[in-house]
Amino acid sequence: MADNSVTLVGNITRDPELRFTTGGRGVASFGLAVNRRYQVNGEWQDQTSYFNIVAWGQLGENAASSLTKGMRVVVSGRLEQREYQNREGEKRTTIEINADEIGPSLRWATASVERNPRGEGGQGGNFGGGNSRGNTGGNTGGGDGGYFPSDEEPF
Repeated sequence: MADNSVTLVGNITRDPELRFTTGGRGVASFGLAVNRRYQVNGEWQDQTSYFNIVAWGQLGENAASSLTKGMRVVVSGRLEQREYQNREGEKRTTIEINADEIGPSLRWATASVERNPRGEGGQGGNFGGGNSRGNTGGNTGGGDGGYFPSDEEPF
């Protein structure tokens, strides 16, 4: 069975945009720039790749209230391809990362994580070394609104 898991570390290029489906499920999207620096014949070369990240449900709500442009994050998820029509009615295809987990990169920053109270959603974590929007809360994990996924012990 093929697995299309990907883990990216990069900087957020635009503040997460939170929307809600007609059924009330939250979905956040934001851009991520991943930089690579390497040498060719003794000269440094820079390469930047840009990705669209999509986070559903509680993860998306937490991301939207916790993350801001410029923050360095680690995103783990799946590559997904989807089709859409542009304003001119032409069919287009895009590949995006459907996030399973999002967290702060601690390489050059510190983080403070606060858990959401049971049954409450939409409160984001405070990570990014003082660069967050100041909301309280954190990632919960399970889709059942509970504090922890049913297969995971609390930390």
